Amino acid sequence: MFLIAVAVALILVGLYTPWLKPVRQQLNFLAVPFYQVTDIPRRISDWASGSFASEQDLRAENDRLKTEVLIYQRKQQQMAALAAENVRLRQLLNGKDMLQDKVLIAELMGVSPNPLSHVIMINRGSREGVYEGQPVLDAFGLMGQVVEVDEDSSRVLLISDSTHAIPVQVNRNGVRAIAEGTGDLNRLSLRHVSINADIREGDILVSSGLGERFPVGYPVAEVEQVVRNSGQAFARVIARPMARLDRSRHVLLVFDTHTQPDSSAVTSVSSSSSPSSAYSSAASSVQSSAKTSASSAGRR
Repeated sequence: MFLIAVAVALILVGLYTPWLKPVRQQLNFLAVPFYQVTDIPRRISDWASGSFASEQDLRAENDRLKTEVLIYQRKQQQMAALAAENVRLRQLLNGKDMLQDKVLIAELMGVSPNPLSHVIMINRGSREGVYEGQPVLDAFGLMGQVVEVDEDSSRVLLISDSTHAIPVQVNRNGVRAIAEGTGDLNRLSLRHVSINADIREGDILVSSGLGERFPVGYPVAEVEQVVRNSGQAFARVIARPMARLDRSRHVLLVFDTHTQPDSSAVTSVSSSSSPSSAYSSAASSVQSSAKTSASSAGRR
């Protein structure tokens, strides 16, 4: 009975007075090691579950992480593709600003599987006013001409095809020549160039307008090699096409002033104050020589 009374008295003193607070703090300090000892089994269990995970769980997590990496890589590739396409479209629009003719933007649909035939298919046809012989350009220069027209698609013969030829002139001095395809997307050949002709490496070749097939003054190629042999009457001239024949996806169809295409699909373009960098070197001196061009040569 005495112990019960003492216990009750200590409880009341602890609740209503601060006298036993130092004693309680000391007891709590002494009790901490006991709490730590009793927590050891839980810590061991957590460590074991984290350190000895099953092989199946590890494989599942590894597969999940691989999947996430592939998803993010695909998204990154899509972003890169979109950024590259944005650059190409900007270049194409800059090229369109330089044109003083009516133009129609088209997209490449396919490429001929025949390695000897440089023909591409585009998604514009007679419904939009496309016609055979119509010039086709990209943001950098002439690509070729339409050779077959369907209702909603057309086929374009590239200037690199071995059956194609285009009248050109040197932008620097107006020397005329015929640029023929060689079957190589990156090479054209100039036919019957006099050994004394003033043609140099680095000269820009532009369309001369002869034959009234291609408009005057559009970049065609850049001279890469001129070989003159004293025993031959003609020089061997190799040029690289300005157009990106193997990579351009969006192209421009140019309408001459005599055609009447669908006005809803064709954009009428006037000269711009911010010309394309691809056309700036070729368009400056051609306008003065356009009036003297005669129509004599065309496509073979």
